[in-house]
Amino acid sequence: MDGLGGGPKRGAPWKRMSKEELENQYSPSRWVVRLGAEEALRTYSQIGNEAGPEVPQVHLPHFIGEEVTKRAQATGRNLLDVPYGDGEAEKLDIYFPEAVSEALPFLVFFHGGYWQSGSKDSSAFMVSPLTAQGVAVVIVAYDIAPKGTLDQMVDQVTQSIVFVQKQYPGNQGIYLCGHSAGAHLAAMMLLANWTEHGVTPNLKGFFLVSGIYDLEPVMHTSENAPLLTTLEDAQRNSPQWRLKTAPTQPVDPACRILVTVGQHDSPEFHRQSREFYQTLRRGGWKASFEELHDVDHFEILWNLTQKDYVLTQVGRVPSPWTERVLP
Repeated sequence: MDGLGGGPKRGAPWKRMSKEELENQYSPSRWVVRLGAEEALRTYSQIGNEAGPEVPQVHLPHFIGEEVTKRAQATGRNLLDVPYGDGEAEKLDIYFPEAVSEALPFLVFFHGGYWQSGSKDSSAFMVSPLTAQGVAVVIVAYDIAPKGTLDQMVDQVTQSIVFVQKQYPGNQGIYLCGHSAGAHLAAMMLLANWTEHGVTPNLKGFFLVSGIYDLEPVMHTSENAPLLTTLEDAQRNSPQWRLKTAPTQPVDPACRILVTVGQHDSPEFHRQSREFYQTLRRGGWKASFEELHDVDHFEILWNLTQKDYVLTQVGRVPSPWTERVLP
């Protein structure tokens, strides 16, 4: 099979793929196991009225949506549309537990959507289990493509974290979580120059869920149409490429990183996650890798709502996930 560019290529596996296969590998909806591709995309942004603890997991693979967020907002223990910058999209929502205190752990979430869709207004699905355990949850909005560029998105995510640290300097730790494109944006914070912003956030952990860490393959798919990413853009905004070419030492050696991928994610998503984990380990980061059984790219988010799941344990000190999952 001829690779991209018209002839066989060596190196990364994706370079030996045809454009059709590469498109398939980077289209998560084509790899769902319980819904068709079209239904997966449609239901990913919707919520069924059946959402609740009595409903089996298999019936709730794509429950993320506006209804869950509305329920979280209705609690009243929140601050909505808080500006973290001057831009129209530079806003975030903060959800607090019952006992509001500055000395709380904060989980900051960045939504996915291939940098061109998704919203904070349909991403508050993990709020209830986290606030129930004393964790404040921050959902961040950013300018998606084509309005926003990758450089701009990375800068906005950086600003949002600076804002949280300055607003709540007595926090018990800031944990970053992102899904898909959001995992990429969270991972870019490993490379941030906090000195330029006059504050070093109290980062304690990263939860990277089914992410993309090398953007060069995406350049050769239809997903790049609204992004217009050049090779220079891709390298500058690829944590995998940057950590391999110019390793960055951890600011806090105790900060831990969990890289996860769904069993039914595509082989390319598996390769990206595992190779990024390996790069982190070689660079001295406290990283761990976990493949989540029997979930696809969308279903993996279900775990964020489970009270006994690793991602909902950040409020305990010491956190079980730091002891059990990240040895």
